[in-house]
Amino acid sequence: MKYLGSKRGLLPQILRAVGAAAGEGAVVADLFSGSARVAHALKAAGWRVIANDELCFAETLARGLVQADAGRWATRATKLLSDLSHLPPAAGWFTATYAVEARFLHPANAARIEAIREAIRRLEPEPELEAILLTALVQAADRVDSSAGHQMAFLRDLAPRAMKALELRLPELLPRPDSGPCLAVSEDAVALAAAIECDVAYLDPPYDQHAYLSNYHLWETLVRWDRPEVYGRARKCVDCRTRRSAFNSRTAIAPAFARLVAALRAPTLVVSFGAEGFLARAELERMLAGRGYLHVLEVVHRRYAGTRLGIHNGRGEKVGTPGPAGTLERLYVTSDRRLDLPRNQGYGAVLLPGS
Repeated sequence: MKYLGSKRGLLPQILRAVGAAAGEGAVVADLFSGSARVAHALKAAGWRVIANDELCFAETLARGLVQADAGRWATRATKLLSDLSHLPPAAGWFTATYAVEARFLHPANAARIEAIREAIRRLEPEPELEAILLTALVQAADRVDSSAGHQMAFLRDLAPRAMKALELRLPELLPRPDSGPCLAVSEDAVALAAAIECDVAYLDPPYDQHAYLSNYHLWETLVRWDRPEVYGRARKCVDCRTRRSAFNSRTAIAPAFARLVAALRAPTLVVSFGAEGFLARAELERMLAGRGYLHVLEVVHRRYAGTRLGIHNGRGEKVGTPGPAGTLERLYVTSDRRLDLPRNQGYGAVLLPGS
């Protein structure tokens, strides 16, 4: 999926950091799982994963890609996806809202998405199977959307991919780890931190003003299937006006992050945070200082597509210039013991009080 803040380019470094602390049978918690890319990779590496995100569509992705196991669901899901693929289109509220009033999708694809989503609702499948089907539908819609990688606005002209026919594919399901079943939940991260115990906690919180509900409101509506009141050219659900994370606030992020770190019952934390976020490196290091040994890795990677394409006005016309092609991401790895991390690959030890 196209996802702002995706950690696809950082997966090797994240897995290496987790692996330095987590042995066989370890429990790893991803408290802001988003697209579930990291949680999915952690499960593939053999760890037992707790994936959490407050957004409904993100929790559904985690349930379909992380909690659900291939051995139990792959055959049945494949058959159902084949059946759903042959449904005739059924244009209604969703098509009118997101393919006519807003042009995130071609009307033909939107009508097929609408028919499939309504059929899933009528099926009332088991929660994990439902999550697999909805994950397949969101992924299929993402492959034929007409946006710059987020849903704050749509492109003036339909993107070439939007002209392709919608195609349902079985998501990349994984076998259950030997260490036990994985779990997907939808809780406030700070509250969840105090309620669970894990060997490693991976934290990738929002760290600037970009709210993920506003950026991916279409997927939230598609999964919730609640026909919300909408507003603006992008036809965002009204929740976008009121549901804001403390991590999207320049003034609220520091106390929220401090509470999160203090609440976690995990010997090792792996924190991903952009260098342009609301918290500076020195401030983050101060917050992590009491947890033991700290390593910091700096990785330059490409920005998400919307930034590279530039700034557009409400009519989709480019009125600004593209931002820098690259951005700096930092991994902060802090543990109650010294970890064997390869300094020649950029993991630099930081001397903290008591280290």
